[in-house]
Amino acid sequence: MDRLREQAATTVVVERAKGVVMGLAGCTAEAAEEVLDQRAKAARRTLLEECWITLGELTPAPARGHGAAPRPPADTGAPAAAVPSADGAPEPFAAPDDVADALSRLGRALVHVDTHQALAACLLDHLAPELDAESVMIYVRRSGGGLELAGHAGIDKGLAARWRHVPPFSGMAVVDALRAGEPRWLEDFSRDSSRYLLIGEPPERWQSRVWLPLRAGDGSDVCIGVLRGRPGAFTERDRTHLRGVVRLCAGRLRSFTSSTVPLHEAEADAVQSLFAALPVPALMLTPVTSSSGDVEDFRVDAATTQAADLLGVSAGDLTGRRLREIRPDLTDLPVWRGCLDTLAGGGPYESEPFAHQETVDGALELTTYSVRVTRLEDALVVTWLRHASSDRQEQRLAELQRLGNIGWANWNLSRDEASWSAQVFAILDRDPADGPVRLDGLPELALPEDRPALRAAVEALLREGRPFDAPFRVRGGRGVRHLRLVAEVVADSRGTPFDVHGVVQDLTARRRAELALVESERAILTQHDVLQSERVLVARLQHALLPLPDKVVDLSGLRAEVAYLPAQAGIHVGGDWFSAVELPDGGALFVVGDVAGHGVDAVATMAQLRFTAKGMVSTGSSLTGALSRLNSLLLHSRDAHGTATMVIARYHPADRRLVWAQAGHPPPLLLRDGEATYLRRPRGMLLGATTAPYFEETEHRLEPGDRLLLFTDGLVERAPENIDVGLTRLADAAAAHPEDAPGSLGTLLDVMLVDERRDDVCVLDIRVPKEM
Repeated sequence: MDRLREQAATTVVVERAKGVVMGLAGCTAEAAEEVLDQRAKAARRTLLEECWITLGELTPAPARGHGAAPRPPADTGAPAAAVPSADGAPEPFAAPDDVADALSRLGRALVHVDTHQALAACLLDHLAPELDAESVMIYVRRSGGGLELAGHAGIDKGLAARWRHVPPFSGMAVVDALRAGEPRWLEDFSRDSSRYLLIGEPPERWQSRVWLPLRAGDGSDVCIGVLRGRPGAFTERDRTHLRGVVRLCAGRLRSFTSSTVPLHEAEADAVQSLFAALPVPALMLTPVTSSSGDVEDFRVDAATTQAADLLGVSAGDLTGRRLREIRPDLTDLPVWRGCLDTLAGGGPYESEPFAHQETVDGALELTTYSVRVTRLEDALVVTWLRHASSDRQEQRLAELQRLGNIGWANWNLSRDEASWSAQVFAILDRDPADGPVRLDGLPELALPEDRPALRAAVEALLREGRPFDAPFRVRGGRGVRHLRLVAEVVADSRGTPFDVHGVVQDLTARRRAELALVESERAILTQHDVLQSERVLVARLQHALLPLPDKVVDLSGLRAEVAYLPAQAGIHVGGDWFSAVELPDGGALFVVGDVAGHGVDAVATMAQLRFTAKGMVSTGSSLTGALSRLNSLLLHSRDAHGTATMVIARYHPADRRLVWAQAGHPPPLLLRDGEATYLRRPRGMLLGATTAPYFEETEHRLEPGDRLLLFTDGLVERAPENIDVGLTRLADAAAAHPEDAPGSLGTLLDVMLVDERRDDVCVLDIRVPKEM
């Protein structure tokens, strides 16, 4: 039985190949078998191998005479001697005997393969002992250019799922191989990994691999990947072997068919007869699946004439065709996803209405349709529903009422009848089963305090015909709602009201937004008044604690000018400060500092640090000692998390020596002979940052004509740039404006502060006279 099954499967392949030769060459069956046999002997192949190659590579060509062999196909890298040469002499076959024997075994094994998955397993069994192959992957190009993993062997399900789909982008070897139509041999992992995104997790699992493109029988591109764990190049023997494998697989792929079985002829006739009697546009679709089980198209098994007209073809041409052949853009439409969901058990699908131009009585007319898809066992029934003009208007009116939360109402006074739209019942939170309310009974639905005004408006309309626009509130399951009723009367020829038209609108969301806005404005105004009062208080406190001199100050032979500019953004006053005082020994003390934060706390901390620093230095404390004590003071103040930066400098006039230290502050800027440079910063930490700070002193000798700028960061910082940019800008501006006259500091500030100040600015401008 096994031998008979093997013989039957082999016979099928041989007969198919004979049929191809007969169709291409126009010869008899005997002549076709003779051609196949001669070509097999000339190429040193078995007849079965020759049949696989014939099925995979021969393309239609005009017959060249009865019994003549067909035109040989182009060889895409396979061994020579694939077909007889032009003069009929056999061409040499480059494959070694062991490779030829292996291909012969593969040819026999392929007769039992009927899916891509089975083909991958068969190839791995064949190539594992021959080429040390560890895995085989088969990709098929789908519509849109993307690749799908149709079969695999030697990899786990998780990896297969992650690499199931490959987009048609550059940087993938399998995509590159299909585009070029040539194999991609990846034999150097370090080089290949820089050129391509390699499949595998991790990719180092396969040190060498090859992607071999081929053309499948259904016209879709197929690429076979062979992946090896060991590094190294594929030998010429390996390449010859793999090219032979590809040629055999091309023939096997040609014979693959869809897993969907067409209807029996009698069943198809019965279904088509049924559909021919249907009065509506309808189709019966059967899914066409790929080898991986995914639905790639639908076959039309039955169709009505109306459906054929909608699709622009005749009913006879529609049956049996693929749906995507008729509508190539189908996969981009929502109805495609609706078909897939319905087939998967998601229930019937109905599309949104769409316009379709058709010919009615010889004239073009725009008609509205919607599509409905239902499942019938393993098939789908698609029907089109035509919408009349009145249907469309009613649907639009319902959508307008829903989106605007508005509804219409009508009261016929002569017949004492009322009618409401569904949206009015929803707005009034009234059960439609209870029916609409009479116009004179409508005020009873409002809150007690709103009833008099609404009742007066209704009475004036009924008595005098006066239209009204009245707000009122109702209480329901959703709480209190703010509504609006607009009504007008329709009178007869004698002026007697007989009909009232009205519109009810729900304004609850708008009213709540208005109330929230009013409340927010009130809170903002209150907060603004509080903050403005605080700003005035803090500004007065700051002015009392930090009085600014109104002219240039002479200290120890130096001229000092001070500028303090509060921030323009926000309403709080900051904690920037300065000190410029003459010491008992004749020297001078210069300090510029900045307390983090704004408001009363910042000003209080500023005053504490300013006066304490002056007291400590005046009593002989060193600069670093003063900074250490100020750090302890800040850590034990009421704001234990407060921080501050500062520069403190002591000037000795006898030798014009400036000794200075800093705590996390920008260094002073020195201008000498038209050149601006920043003094080298000694080590120093932010005040309040640690209980064990470290500070250093450094000194610099000043020369006649020198200018020294001590400043806070508000002068140089501009979000979002780095502070180094601002420091460079200050140095350039100072060098470009070397004026020595009183008030020249204002010129420099105008250049630096062109935008809105987002922080306080404090500057101490110290000048050494040119003649001393």
